[in-house]
Amino acid sequence: MMGRILIVDDEKALLLALRGLLSKEGYQVETATSGEEALRHIETGSFHLVVTDLSMNGVSGMDVLERARAFDPDLAVIMITAHGSEKAAVQAMKLGAADYIPKPFDNDELRVVVRRVMEGVLLRRDHRRLLEQVHGAYGFERIIGTSPAMRRLFETIDRIADTDVTVLIRGESGTGKELVANALHYRGPRRAKPLVKTNCAALSRELVESELFGHERGAFTGAMARREGKFEAADGGTLLLDECGDMPLETQAKLLRALQEKEFERVGGNQPIRVDVRVLAATNQDLEAAVRAGRFREDLYYRLRVIELVIPPLAERREDIPLLIDHLLKDAAGRFGREVKPLTADALRACVAHEWKGNVRELRSAVEQALLLAPGPEITPADLFGAAVPGDGAGAGDEPVADIPSGLPFREAKERVVEAFERDFLVQALKRHGGNITKAAEEVGMYRQNFQQKMRELGITADDAVR
Repeated sequence: MMGRILIVDDEKALLLALRGLLSKEGYQVETATSGEEALRHIETGSFHLVVTDLSMNGVSGMDVLERARAFDPDLAVIMITAHGSEKAAVQAMKLGAADYIPKPFDNDELRVVVRRVMEGVLLRRDHRRLLEQVHGAYGFERIIGTSPAMRRLFETIDRIADTDVTVLIRGESGTGKELVANALHYRGPRRAKPLVKTNCAALSRELVESELFGHERGAFTGAMARREGKFEAADGGTLLLDECGDMPLETQAKLLRALQEKEFERVGGNQPIRVDVRVLAATNQDLEAAVRAGRFREDLYYRLRVIELVIPPLAERREDIPLLIDHLLKDAAGRFGREVKPLTADALRACVAHEWKGNVRELRSAVEQALLLAPGPEITPADLFGAAVPGDGAGAGDEPVADIPSGLPFREAKERVVEAFERDFLVQALKRHGGNITKAAEEVGMYRQNFQQKMRELGITADDAVR
């Protein structure tokens, strides 16, 4: 689309001439014979550019400029000024006019100015729209994914980010649990306050309580001074208890009280300290099994798991892998000062087929290493995996997952590769188990419901499993 223009002038002859001139350039043009009419058009229409005469009876061109910019800051305005109105034109530029054209002007001059201003408007709008798409569809606080599971995760985060509800974030190592915590904090009302993170697995049994709740001077050997803990540091903000499944039982009891009463005592102290903290917890452990084994308190489990967010592993969202690779390549190239190297089609297929047991963390490491060490202009399977190309048996990496016609756009080619791989992967799993969905889902590490949903998306039927 060339763009929509509103022309405003109380001289009908000039108005018609401008309309004819700019319509021939391919623009969609509407006209107004007064400033009042122009404002009505602006408030009800959708324009990219207003070309208005400065001197008009009633609502002047300057009034149109101010009102138009207040209504839509992205709306560009070009002023047409009479001879000797240079001072007014300068004032118009200070108020946000994109340019001005003094009378008399020739048609070529008008065409050039309008084209330049319009290109700037459309470029800015396209850029903003792209950023919105990247944020909404491809990224979410640096969490990348468009798969159904990730979209559901994003929707849930949006629904609960503005609350103080306690959230248990679950997922395998390397899936991005900390990024989810970031999203919950920075999308909520506590975003201006601290987000404090502590790794419960990295602390000794003796120090974990001191780390969380602080200690008084002399509370234990080496406690030479009073020290605030993470709860106090996070007052007004958010506290992330990472690897919460590794917390000692005695600390769990004190944490439960702090969550319920919103107060605690420092180690070695007896003065209650009240804090206002939202608590998020993250783990890659099976907490239900830990509860059954007596390693984790059941009451604390339910107190932390008011809302549960599960981040799917890469094995369950392989359609996101090409998008993740693109993001990681650009990020690494920017940090290392290198040019982005694209993956060959074989390398992309190999990445989609790979298990990625370390999830996004493993993928990031492979991409960064390949970007830095690949000798050629493109990244090959050997650059990513060495001699061992992922596949199902010897030589599997030599055969394409899908026949891709040449000349296809990258996104469409990627979608075909991913869909073909996923369909074959699930069908083969079903065949190995005689069509038993539960057993097939267990083998590939998916929940039965997710497995069934993926079957529906790919059009896999029970007949496909026995052919």
